[in-house]
Amino acid sequence: MEREILLLGNPRLYEVSEEVKEEELEGLRPAFADLFDCIRGIQRDYGFGRAIAAPQIGLQKRLICILADKPLVILNPRLEFVGQEQMELLDDCMSFPNLLVRVRRYRHCILRYRDENWREREMRMDGDMAELIQHEYDHLDGILATMRAVDGKAFVMKKQGDGTK
Repeated sequence: MEREILLLGNPRLYEVSEEVKEEELEGLRPAFADLFDCIRGIQRDYGFGRAIAAPQIGLQKRLICILADKPLVILNPRLEFVGQEQMELLDDCMSFPNLLVRVRRYRHCILRYRDENWREREMRMDGDMAELIQHEYDHLDGILATMRAVDGKAFVMKKQGDGTK
């Protein structure tokens, strides 16, 4: 079910999420489907979107869903940055779909997490995927891209429904 995505300014977006416990896994499965439906809805309505964090639908759990090559459920992620190389980019967000924010992110990272079957996983992410996971990981800690803006002139409005950067 496509759920309502909380928008910029909603106080729940600034809360730190709780870790998922193994015994909660079965009860969270419907939320996995809802999160993937939300990604598809944003893609349909705004022409962007590859991932969403559970807090964006008001679920304060350390859960991220990515819809890229294949659906990916990420529980209790931990990030380790590889090197100091960063990139600057215009970041978009489902919680403010018509606004872009210029931010800096690490170019390389290692993601450690549990999957939807509670297996431990590890993945190296580079470039746009590294940026994506950092953005979603921030949501779990109540941090929005607006809070990572490079300066006071880092904001760009998109035209309605324009998914381009």
